[in-house]
Amino acid sequence: MNRDPLPKYRFLVTLDPGDAYLPPAQALLLPLAASGAFQEVTGLGAQLEVTSYPEGGRNDSVHQLPLRHSWNRLVLKRGVARDPGLWAWYQAGLADSLGARRDGAVIVLGPDGVPGAAWAFHGGLAAKWTGPDLHAEQNAIAVESLEIAHEGLTKVLQDPAASLSPRPNRGR
Repeated sequence: MNRDPLPKYRFLVTLDPGDAYLPPAQALLLPLAASGAFQEVTGLGAQLEVTSYPEGGRNDSVHQLPLRHSWNRLVLKRGVARDPGLWAWYQAGLADSLGARRDGAVIVLGPDGVPGAAWAFHGGLAAKWTGPDLHAEQNAIAVESLEIAHEGLTKVLQDPAASLSPRPNRGR
C-alpha cells in the first residue's frame, strides 16, 4: 500500500442533482449543478467552540468545555464557463433556500488517478457567488467562485489498513 502523501492538484468535486429535503418529483424540477472542473477548493475544515471554566480552588489550570461545532464554508473556484449550473443553483437558493440544498463531495485523487481521500458535505446551500475580476491589461482566465454553507462533512474514503489496526487502550 502506498503511504506517500496525496498531491493537492488532482481532485474532483461532485454536486448531487437532487435535493435531500424535497420529494423526488419536486427535486427533479431543480436545475442540475455540474460536477467537476474547479481549479481551487478551500474550506475543508471545522472547529469546536470551547469555553474556559475556572474551577474554584484550582489555580494551576482552567477547564476547557465544548460548546458547539461549526463547519467552514467550502469555496469552489473555476474559470468562468458557459454552463449556467452554478449560477442557477445560487439563483434557486434566492427564491427557495430549502429547495436548493444539495449534497456533494470533494475527492482527492492519487498520482494514479484513483481516489485516495474524500469528504462528503451534507445539506449544502450556494451561499455566495462571486464573478470574475476583469482587467484589460492582463491575459488571465476569468474566475468565478461559489461558497457553499453546509451542515457537516463526512470522511468517505479512509485507509482500510488504518481501520483494521488495533486502537490503543486509553485507560478508560
